[in-house]
Amino acid sequence: MTFSDLNFIFRLLPIFLIIYYIVPASLRKWALLLGSLGFYYFNEPRLILVLIAMTTFNLLFAQLINKSGSKTALTASVIVNVSVLGLFKFSKLAGLSLIIPLGLSYYIFKMISYQVDLYRGKVTEVSFIKATDYFLMFPQIISGPIARFSYVENNLMWLKTEGTRKERLFKVLTQIEEGLKLMALGLFMKIIIADHLAVLWSELKVIGYESISTPLAWLGAYAYSLNLYFDFWGYSLMAAGIGVMLGFPFIRNFNQPYFATSISDFYRRWHSTLGEWFKDYVYFPLGGSRKGKYRTIINIFVVWFLTGIWHGYTANFFIWAMSICIIIVFEKFVLSHFPKIMAVIGRINVLVIIPITWIVFAIRSLSDIRLYLLRMFPVVDISVAVNKKDIVYYIEDYWIYLLLGIVFTIPVFTSFYNKHKDNVCVVLAIFIMFWIGIFSLSNSAGNPFMYLRF
Repeated sequence: MTFSDLNFIFRLLPIFLIIYYIVPASLRKWALLLGSLGFYYFNEPRLILVLIAMTTFNLLFAQLINKSGSKTALTASVIVNVSVLGLFKFSKLAGLSLIIPLGLSYYIFKMISYQVDLYRGKVTEVSFIKATDYFLMFPQIISGPIARFSYVENNLMWLKTEGTRKERLFKVLTQIEEGLKLMALGLFMKIIIADHLAVLWSELKVIGYESISTPLAWLGAYAYSLNLYFDFWGYSLMAAGIGVMLGFPFIRNFNQPYFATSISDFYRRWHSTLGEWFKDYVYFPLGGSRKGKYRTIINIFVVWFLTGIWHGYTANFFIWAMSICIIIVFEKFVLSHFPKIMAVIGRINVLVIIPITWIVFAIRSLSDIRLYLLRMFPVVDISVAVNKKDIVYYIEDYWIYLLLGIVFTIPVFTSFYNKHKDNVCVVLAIFIMFWIGIFSLSNSAGNPFMYLRF
């Protein structure tokens, strides 16, 4: 059961919100814990044992680190967390067939950040209920975003507020309304834009990469780029919206990445909570950029190598990560010395190179990657029965979803929403978008979110 499941939207979530706000404010953190365990159990009735075991382990080590300030205890906790993640991620290499628990990376990363921040003194106490809510909260447990522990401490709905019952009710309803808007926008992006563009990408695979024209190959690259973006951004907005409904602050995971000025800037805006996690818990501890150029290059390489294997152990992920790494190093140490050239090349990298790298990310077979790239750049003719007008048919069928994808990537969309989100016409538009998404969802099998098993 995901956030785009009709049972979740119309049954589970409303029932949970009613229970959550009926109980006294001091008990809401406990309601969230029970609700999160129930949500995960619906999805992973057996693999919930992994989640419970890792939570117990991290709570015990948190107590040890808090009392002793031991770096050895911190190191041991990090090693165990990483080992469990590696065991499931790479079990097939060892001849095992372990199913990766939903959201494994996301709650393991949270657990590591909690232990490190506790050791650094950023977390000042070990609270069972706050720590478990941080690890397990159902809006983030399946596919992030990767919040920090301070996110849990900033929930004003867990505090008894002053005012009349009517004023408190108004505050709750306002919070829920803000969250519902975000959730509706995320649902529309996922169901209407991402899922329909996913069909286009699937059709190209059925045709065979050697049988598509060069224009269609480029269209496919951009369609997949938008598909991935709106699938993940849609989920992030839905997760953030549910969090807002529960009293948590809004957490931004995407910030108009396709209007970035360089590849480096793109990945600061794309899945930013993951990038910030690697920066704070890998890049900076390695020395960041403080120990000279060559050490900085090594540190960037380590971060991107780990990013690649986090996504998967097949060669395409390594090629994807190393390609990004090389471009970032080139931008940082060469192009940055020529601002005017950087302004042009940086934008070209984002709008042209990024879609090409997503193709490498999407296709796991190296031979298929070669086929696709040779259709994008036909320096060698490997085509078989290509219809030169095939792009026309796909534009006719998918132009509306491509157009919506382009419009929603423009920063003015977010700026307009932030400025006018309480306007009656905007609220009505969001309401219509929500029901369009629901209608489409009710008439389709639905596609799972692309990052569920990370």
